[in-house]
Amino acid sequence: MLDLELNVKTAVVLMGGEGLRLRPLTNDRPKAMLEVGGRRLVDWVLHWLAKNSMEKVVIGVAYRKEKIIDYVGAGEKYGIRIQYSHHTVEGGTAQGFRWAIGRYVDDDTFLAMNGDELTNVSVQDLAAYHIAKGATATIAVSPLRSPFGVVRIQDDDIVGFHEKPLVDSLLVSVGVYVFQKEILNYLPEFGDIEKTAFPRLAAERKLKAYRYNGFWMTVNTVKDLHEVNQWIRVMGI
Repeated sequence: MLDLELNVKTAVVLMGGEGLRLRPLTNDRPKAMLEVGGRRLVDWVLHWLAKNSMEKVVIGVAYRKEKIIDYVGAGEKYGIRIQYSHHTVEGGTAQGFRWAIGRYVDDDTFLAMNGDELTNVSVQDLAAYHIAKGATATIAVSPLRSPFGVVRIQDDDIVGFHEKPLVDSLLVSVGVYVFQKEILNYLPEFGDIEKTAFPRLAAERKLKAYRYNGFWMTVNTVKDLHEVNQWIRVMGI
């Protein structure tokens, strides 16, 4: 368990992308304002953060930002204090995180995430692992779920099918991170964090992976949106 003084209480969430792969649904609104299982995507994210004891959330906004700001407000309905960091669409995730952290984050250790992720990962467990490893950044990773059904073959015979299995030998980012504020030294003004800061941190052995085997889904496409809605109906959430 973490000592109380080490508990993570601040999160930075990027919700500034154009959601191009979700067009035409995002023609007049950001991805965060799309409905998923009867709720806005931003509602799912902020309620999950509140459940994980976040007290302050900095939302990075860019595309159609007024839609999110008007809807979420100061965060009273979530029981969280909300601040907004404005960045450019062209600046990418590196700029989004850099400006949000530099302007509004005082804590040395904090959560960071993409705003299109749905997950049940425990923030404090992730943070405890991050602190124990002494990392500058830790990424929650999970086995890859194949987008295709897998055919099982014995000799030349098809002996079975496995629909969209988890591939344990391949790990992918869940889009949820814990950072030290020193990550600002690695974030450029333009670019994506996955192509800029993370490779540099990895080369310096300052980037750690937290293995997570629970639920997570990313809403990137219309197909993803349908799959998330299906999952929510099946689980009765």
